[in-house]
Amino acid sequence: MEPKTQIYIAADWDGDKEAVDQLCSWNNENSWDLSFVDAHDVLQTHDGSLYCSIKAALRSQLYVSQTFVLIVGEETKSGMSGSCLFCGRNNSNQYCARGHLADYRSYIEYACDKAVADDLKIIVLYNSAAVSRDKCPEILQDKGTHVAMQLSADGLNRDEQPKWDYASVKAALER
Repeated sequence: MEPKTQIYIAADWDGDKEAVDQLCSWNNENSWDLSFVDAHDVLQTHDGSLYCSIKAALRSQLYVSQTFVLIVGEETKSGMSGSCLFCGRNNSNQYCARGHLADYRSYIEYACDKAVADDLKIIVLYNSAAVSRDKCPEILQDKGTHVAMQLSADGLNRDEQPKWDYASVKAALER
């Protein structure tokens, strides 16, 4: 088994939580041969009420990561969670009420930009059976390894739940 590698996982936690949970499940269960350290487990955010505090924690988590994994779903590219535009402390000018420079990027945009700037290994996993780069943030569309997390549509079981493609995800993480 490969030694553990610290990775940062970014996703639309509302729309793609099931895919994030599946990736973490493969890592945490002894029956799978996947092993990594999630940067979120190493450095926790302490003040979840301020977007600038959360972005500072993201910056620290990305700093200790070698690999950036983005899980792309239907809302990944259009999500705005984390934008100072929606922060109650935004004074609608260059600085917020706390004196921080306003940052109108979402958490995902911020993390993607930082991962590219820090030259991290990039892996883009699609919460679907197909790679659809148009759903991926532009900065990552032509970077890294892009892999579908699910088997083709005929791979659905009777409950119409996705059949996860462990082999493809594991291969992408090991590249």
